Amino acid sequence: MNIGIALPARLAEIVDDFSLAEGSEKLEMLLQYSETLPPLPDWLKGKEAEMEAVPECMTPVSVTAEVMDGGMVFYFKVPPESPTVRGYAAIVAEGLHGVSPEQVLSLPPDFYLPMGLQQVLTPQRMNGMAAIVAHVKRLALEQISKQ
Repeated sequence: MNIGIALPARLAEIVDDFSLAEGSEKLEMLLQYSETLPPLPDWLKGKEAEMEAVPECMTPVSVTAEVMDGGMVFYFKVPPESPTVRGYAAIVAEGLHGVSPEQVLSLPPDFYLPMGLQQVLTPQRMNGMAAIVAHVKRLALEQISKQ
């Protein structure tokens, strides 16, 4: 799969960085991303129950999105004791920041496979990434239907 075709530029860079890393380096990079997940903005504090739950994840994950200047911004709530899922969320939030809803919707559902995380994570953990991707695509579709 030529991942550069359908991926937004920043997300393609992230995928490429992971694909070049070996073994435990991939896990270390994921843990580094987990530390970069920003806290919820003030306007979302106290409204976490209104965020969309991602029940497919073993960890309680919630996500919401807004469109700013035509591009999507995703906000995730993931407990700090779940660094793998926080890493997934941070990658998606950073890689899709400012991307149009149409670009998010066209994201291949398995865009993350070339990252090679399946070499260091269990299939159950990999399902978390697939679930997050499905939910951000659903939020993008919701934005498109509002237009």
